[in-house]
Amino acid sequence: MQSEPKSILYVDDEPINLELFKINFRNDYKVITATSAQKGIEIVEKENISVIISDLKMPEMNGIEFIEYIKSNSPEKVCILLTAYIESDVMLKAINQELIFRYITKPWKKDDVKNVIELAFDKFNASIAKRINN
Repeated sequence: MQSEPKSILYVDDEPINLELFKINFRNDYKVITATSAQKGIEIVEKENISVIISDLKMPEMNGIEFIEYIKSNSPEKVCILLTAYIESDVMLKAINQELIFRYITKPWKKDDVKNVIELAFDKFNASIAKRINN
């Protein structure tokens, strides 16, 4: 019996980034994409998503605001920030508040991203197991 592939939501306002991510990881995960934070929120409310990857710089709602919203409603979700811009104050705050699990800088390498994703799924599974056992 084949198990359901692990689902990832990737949110980025640039369609080319979404397509490249999908192409790179389509054989490893069920990759769901959204071109805005609002669309990402709609997907999270409907789909069974454990790991969420978000771009930092997006119009209307940036990646940190998006992740804050997700974590306030689903604290068990594991969120990763993907960014071309290193904003140490913003990222440090997000890490200290345990909003993001890791951040990845663009351009990224597939193996590096896959390792972080696998660690994120491990973290998600451990938090679910801990909650069940308590």
